[in-house]
Amino acid sequence: MVYIFLMHQGNLNGIDLNLLPPLEALLRHRNVTRAAAEVGMSQPAMSRALGRLRDLLNDPLLVRGGGGLLLTPTAETLLPMLRQALAGVSTVLQARMMDPLTTERTIRIAASDVQTVLIGLPLFAALSQAAPGITLQFQPYGRDVISRVEDGRTDFAFALATSPLPPGAVSFPVARDRLALVMRRDHPMAAREVTAADYGHLAHVAISLMDDGISDLDAALANEGVTRRIALKTPHFLSALAVVGGSDAVTTVSHKLAQSFADRFGLVLRPPPLRDVDLPMVLVTSGLRAHDPVLVWLAGQVRMAAESVFDPAE
Repeated sequence: MVYIFLMHQGNLNGIDLNLLPPLEALLRHRNVTRAAAEVGMSQPAMSRALGRLRDLLNDPLLVRGGGGLLLTPTAETLLPMLRQALAGVSTVLQARMMDPLTTERTIRIAASDVQTVLIGLPLFAALSQAAPGITLQFQPYGRDVISRVEDGRTDFAFALATSPLPPGAVSFPVARDRLALVMRRDHPMAAREVTAADYGHLAHVAISLMDDGISDLDAALANEGVTRRIALKTPHFLSALAVVGGSDAVTTVSHKLAQSFADRFGLVLRPPPLRDVDLPMVLVTSGLRAHDPVLVWLAGQVRMAAESVFDPAE
């Protein structure tokens, strides 16, 4: 390849690779004016580029002969290598331009039932039309979710924008939700405001996605001096709503999810006694794949699907 040839001439780090397209055009046209027009340079700029190339390669490249400029033996050797190198770069750049209609790929997303239930349908409908070759695979979280994202077994994981990202991770904003305190409609507390003290005495259904005993909600409550009594833990938000609808327990979950199922489970939504109830949602991926055109495109599709249900991300 031309890069190997150039490395024999000197240190590749000191070479301006922007000179390669003008060089290929010069050697192909054997005419400074036509080569300059093709690559969008002025004739004086092309003449200066030719001078730099001659110095770099220690070869005149083009010499005057009968009927115009002729290629030197070095230039004759370089021209086919240049064509191959530039064609390869063009192929790489074109591969980065994703065509949704022809892309075939499985995208794996770690998600809770908040996302799979509320975002899954509009996202599936959009992909069915725009990218029929893309298959979605929703995965559970679990303690290994970070390592799965890092090594590519999981492409994305839904998370809160307030959660610390692991080293090397990148996030895409998706939408905004908020917390709601949820109870059955004839619950003894349903008719009045629930204070922080009330909240601490109620029986709670908690959601444990990672099975690690750590809860962002309980950390927020601790900052306000409140500890809740956990009566039941489940990895599913919908099962929490179902239990709450048939008992005196309460739960604190996505406002949009609880609102969507309030009639089905006979629920009422109340503001929780917390200072911060915002739930800014993001998609997290590894920095190694953050510029993958398929993933970037899909993140945009997720955001549009989410904003058809939730509040906009920004």
